[in-house]
Amino acid sequence: MTSFERRQRIIALLRERPGLRVSELAQLLGVSDGTIRNDLNVLDEAGQVTRVRGGAVLRDEFQDTPPALIDQARKNASAKQRIARWAADMVEDGDSILLDASTTVYHMATFLQDRHHLTIFTNGIEVARILAKNPSNTTILLGGVVRPSGSSVTGHLGYKMLLGLHIDTAFVSCSGFTPEAGLTHLDIDEAQLKIEMIGCAKQVVALIDSTKFGETSLSQFATLEEIDCIVTDQSIDPSYVEKLRQANTNLTVCGKTTATTFSASGSERPHYRIGFANLGEDIPFAVDVRHGLERAAKEAGNIDLIVADNQLNGEVALRIADRLIEKEVDLVIEYQIDERVGNLIMNKFQREQIPVIAIDLPLVGATFLGADNYQSGYMAGEALGSWIRKNWQGEIDRLVILEEPRAGAVPTSRMNGQLDGLQSVVGEVPLKKRIYLDSGNKCSISEEEVAKVLAACPQQHRLAIICFNDDAALGALLAARKAGREVDVAIVGQGADRMLRPEIRRASSRVIGSTAYRPEKYGEKLIDLASKILRGESVAPAVFVDHTFITAENIDLFYPEDEVLTVPI
Repeated sequence: MTSFERRQRIIALLRERPGLRVSELAQLLGVSDGTIRNDLNVLDEAGQVTRVRGGAVLRDEFQDTPPALIDQARKNASAKQRIARWAADMVEDGDSILLDASTTVYHMATFLQDRHHLTIFTNGIEVARILAKNPSNTTILLGGVVRPSGSSVTGHLGYKMLLGLHIDTAFVSCSGFTPEAGLTHLDIDEAQLKIEMIGCAKQVVALIDSTKFGETSLSQFATLEEIDCIVTDQSIDPSYVEKLRQANTNLTVCGKTTATTFSASGSERPHYRIGFANLGEDIPFAVDVRHGLERAAKEAGNIDLIVADNQLNGEVALRIADRLIEKEVDLVIEYQIDERVGNLIMNKFQREQIPVIAIDLPLVGATFLGADNYQSGYMAGEALGSWIRKNWQGEIDRLVILEEPRAGAVPTSRMNGQLDGLQSVVGEVPLKKRIYLDSGNKCSISEEEVAKVLAACPQQHRLAIICFNDDAALGALLAARKAGREVDVAIVGQGADRMLRPEIRRASSRVIGSTAYRPEKYGEKLIDLASKILRGESVAPAVFVDHTFITAENIDLFYPEDEVLTVPI
């Protein structure tokens, strides 16, 4: 197919199967993840799709939407979209959620199309229509009277449907909000339904764009005490930020490049502002690190957390560093892989005397928290060697080494550890059998590079593959699968990411396993370490996480919760 034909096919696939992810589109079209991402970016610029986490949705997805709803959705649209994107990120596969019929939730539905196995209750007709297109979801439209706008239903039938339910999270918006009056709405029937929604939810998240603050409408449906979290945009009056902190309300303010979560100000302990520059929101491992950090900061109760996305791009990381300095943070947690850019970033923070914690990849002058790279690698190499000894009688035709040169000398020890662990079992692998490839820290690049090796070695049937991370491992697997040569490879990863765990579980998988770093646990260690640094306590220059090599035999012991919810590759 030409580029034009492929992009038209992408549009057709998204229309048939909303919620398709980049990797799924790549498999269907027989191209790399990188090619699909480039196609989606072109289609986004052309106004045909909207990029969302992990994929895209059609811009004409809402072409049959009632005009009244569209008009409302366009008001303060950019702020509502930022709020909606952040709120959607609070939803995990398998959650049960309640969604009202507000325009902010309407925007949120777009960003939920890549989630799976959701149970959704909503009185929003358009919200239900959007989310019901994902066949893995159960979408339940609350009964009642259809509003004249044609976009929602209200009434006693809806109240009765909610009786006895225990929902994880309710996402609601309002016509007006003040700390004194709480959430209010112009429509009495709509307000009554929202009261019932809130009553059956374990957690209530209020999505309130800044234009609603200071306004009071006819009917109250929630007091401030009934709200667990408020998400708003950067135009909020600072006085409301302080009022909400004083009221012990969790508040997240979504800006164009950063999102700041404020903690309550009632604590007698010192209050800190911590910036987190994440590696990239398209990387599952990095997303898990952020989620754990957000939970730990919330539990700490004295930390305002400012989150930004480095987008796996050095230039973006430099701009984010400047932005965090402008925010007058007390400490920065930096997660990025470019050693050269890392030195420039550290220079910026050191000039401002801002302490830094570096995640997984060391930066000169920063406290390190992350992998014991050599040991984590050795575990994987040793396991691969044992598999090769059992299944290939200890023989290897080629050893493919998917590395990440940008990361510098120290993470190279992760690859050296894998090589040493492998050779401790099967003996020395001669240099002539080794093939070094740049993984690019991406699945798509790894897939392309391994595909070239497979094409160049058609008669080699015992290819061992060691990887810098699980993105590289997945790319190697996809290359072998598309070439019809899965049986010719044996792969080990680093991370045991949620995207690779379904493959580890698969019977006869050629992914032997992956060393777990448990990114979801990083947050507790990061907040503990940051607090010690900010209190002036002495800390070790490097803090290592615990590692376990995850295989099909032990995966359910460590990750029982995702056995049903994950979707096979």
